[in-house]
Amino acid sequence: MNLLFTPVVHIVLTALVIGHSNGQRGVGQRPNIVFILADDYGFHDIGYHGSRIRTPNLDRLAADGVKLENYYVQPICTPTRSQLMSGRYQIHTGLQHGIIWAAQPNGLPRNSPTMADKLREAGYSTHAVGKWHLGFYKDEFLPTSRGFDSYYGYLTGSEEYFTHSRCYGHGWCGLDLRDNTDPVFTENGTYSAHLFTRQAEQVIRQHAASASSKPLFLYLAYQSVHGPLQVPEQYMEQYQDIEDTNRRTYAGMVTCMDEAVGNVTATLDAAGLLDNTVIVFSTDNGGQVHAGGNNWPLRGWKGSLWEGGMKGVGFVHSKRLIPNKGSINKGFMHVSDWYPTFVEGLAGWSLNGTLPLDGHNQWGSITGTQPSPRTELLHNIDILTAKNGVGRYPGYFDTGVRAAIRVGDMKLITGQPGNGSWISPPELSGNHTQSGLPKGQDKTGDRPIPDGKLPIQNVWLFNITADPEERHDLSDTRQDIVKQLLQKLTGYNATAEPPRYPPDDPACDPRKHGGVWGPWQ
Repeated sequence: MNLLFTPVVHIVLTALVIGHSNGQRGVGQRPNIVFILADDYGFHDIGYHGSRIRTPNLDRLAADGVKLENYYVQPICTPTRSQLMSGRYQIHTGLQHGIIWAAQPNGLPRNSPTMADKLREAGYSTHAVGKWHLGFYKDEFLPTSRGFDSYYGYLTGSEEYFTHSRCYGHGWCGLDLRDNTDPVFTENGTYSAHLFTRQAEQVIRQHAASASSKPLFLYLAYQSVHGPLQVPEQYMEQYQDIEDTNRRTYAGMVTCMDEAVGNVTATLDAAGLLDNTVIVFSTDNGGQVHAGGNNWPLRGWKGSLWEGGMKGVGFVHSKRLIPNKGSINKGFMHVSDWYPTFVEGLAGWSLNGTLPLDGHNQWGSITGTQPSPRTELLHNIDILTAKNGVGRYPGYFDTGVRAAIRVGDMKLITGQPGNGSWISPPELSGNHTQSGLPKGQDKTGDRPIPDGKLPIQNVWLFNITADPEERHDLSDTRQDIVKQLLQKLTGYNATAEPPRYPPDDPACDPRKHGGVWGPWQ
């Protein structure tokens, strides 16, 4: 199959050999793993991507680590988290449509162990802090039933930052904050980034004080910077020059999160754990432009199948285990890859007992010793989203269905991909046109293509390596590649689980459960 694949040039430095030749490591040799997940964090909104927003701690960690610049997540929250924890595409877990809403009796299937299950099996002490969003309607879907020794955080997809309460239609409102399985009523007024950082620091200190031979796995999923836009006033003071109110508040939220990451890192150092720790930072999806986020110069935003919805901010930092510090890794990588990378690559543990994984062990690529093992990525197939027109290629995958796939350099989108605008940050509006192009370029041949060049367009093809901003649609001129990728989609679709997207269950109403969100079946 010729998909115009351009080999990626990898930065290869001297390999750092860790562990035994068979890939297994003694417990004492296994590194601590801290995975920090930001929520709705835009591609543009980190300092090293040229943002006005200050992120000195993230910038420092990334500069002394490996920046992942060909790294993908999913367009929305639950799908990214489900693939992180399962190592499997969302079509293989039945979570390919939307998110898990607070009132839905739904959850990440229990038919395969989570990443936390496997790391605990490998001898890790496992702890989760922050957002869960993988289901909670039964006790068996709570984090402490999914491989985590402890959990402190909230179960739904979003809530108030200071009160930790959530309202969801029908007048269903309640507190959403738990310490393991117990509701927490005493933190009203504590900003969540500060609260979750305090809890993460407590986990780190207790682990160090225990002198345990077990390594630490800490999953720290911040609420920041998802809406609602709320942050202590002092974090916005340095952004008074940003006129857009949403953007100014969002900028303060980002800087608060950056400070939080710096504090967690300092605690690891003070506890004597940092030297043997791998820190991974990732966003869960593209920024939401309606809530202050920005993905410039990429096309689209949160919820879309354009690059702005799925190309993630990500980096890896480790004092001891990364020989290629300060490098940029352009190896093809996806959030599902963290599962085998942590379990097999870092813990040196077997993946036996899992259902077939879609992720790949990327540790060799991250450290610059091997090329990325990933050559293709199914972004998603969502048969429940309303079709956009009719299929243009009889006998092939129905192009009215919302889907996207990338093989090599080539990315195919079908159906309804979501808003495809290029939106520059409000603080740059004086230098850019409404189209998002720098002034002057909007009058040249590099004008953005319209979303609807056909009466109903439902096929797009891009060479992402050559055209990362998705400005040049090749679907008409390279129909041979379109057909090849449609065949790929057909093959993936044949392996899909039926999507689960149940209706709201009134039994969830927090008023029936002491005023808190929690299991109701």
